[in-house]
Amino acid sequence: MKITVVRRVVQVGMLALFCLPPLLAGWGLAGLFAGGDGEVATPAEGVFFGSLSSSSAAGVTLLDPLAALEAMAASRSLLTASALMGALLVVVVYGLVRGRAFCGWVCPVNLIGEGVDAVRRRVGIAVPERTVDRRAKIAVAAAVVAASAFVGFPVFEAVSPIGAVNKGLAFGGFAGAGTLAAIIIAELLVSRRVWCRALCPLGGVFQVLGRAGQVNVAIDHDACIHCDKCSEVCLADPLILAPVLAGEDAVVRAGDCMACGACVDACPASALRFRPGRSGRCHPHEYDRNRPFSPRGAAR
Repeated sequence: MKITVVRRVVQVGMLALFCLPPLLAGWGLAGLFAGGDGEVATPAEGVFFGSLSSSSAAGVTLLDPLAALEAMAASRSLLTASALMGALLVVVVYGLVRGRAFCGWVCPVNLIGEGVDAVRRRVGIAVPERTVDRRAKIAVAAAVVAASAFVGFPVFEAVSPIGAVNKGLAFGGFAGAGTLAAIIIAELLVSRRVWCRALCPLGGVFQVLGRAGQVNVAIDHDACIHCDKCSEVCLADPLILAPVLAGEDAVVRAGDCMACGACVDACPASALRFRPGRSGRCHPHEYDRNRPFSPRGAAR
């Protein structure tokens, strides 16, 4: 089974997971009450409740690391011990796996972006591959935290497109819907994946964590036929594949990799695969510098 199929199931499943608590409590979606006149439980009384920003699972707090940084900056104080531990748990899990696995496997905005990307290709709208450097989102994340400290409330949470989908579907909180609409327009008319690749502050936080990720795409240089199909489908940025395709490395090390598996699925020679660990860096004598390499994706 293709990785992308599994990833789609996980993406939709995550959306459904956050919708279950209100439904099981007798409420409707999007903040609508579907019960009768009788007494009903509140969704928060269940085993799991919350959003991608902040949730509780079996009494354990889970907190988005950017939201944690914003909250501390806005209040100019540390969070409670449970909130700090919840944020640290998320950091450790995604840090060990692959920071931007959140973007590839969980984030609903990426799911929408992939759909818009597919529609744009189908109708034949051509946009530039890259208009903003992918590392810009780290600076955006820093600016968001600084702005939160200045104004005294979590800035990104007020305009987050992730919340517009996740919280909007489950609870009816559609703050950030304007941001989401702008992202869709930009995806269609301005640049491919510009929000997810270069501007999303949460993606910037996970990009930093991604440098330590232990789930990595590895290449079999002997099997690679240099067709560049992997670069064409890369959701993050084709440039992150350049070192492995040029024979300079054995694994994709860039923190931006979403571990989405699109490149693995697209490879006709099965030269790419996931493997644990970050060992296996190539040395000059281990590959042929004269191998043909013309990454069309990286040149865009």
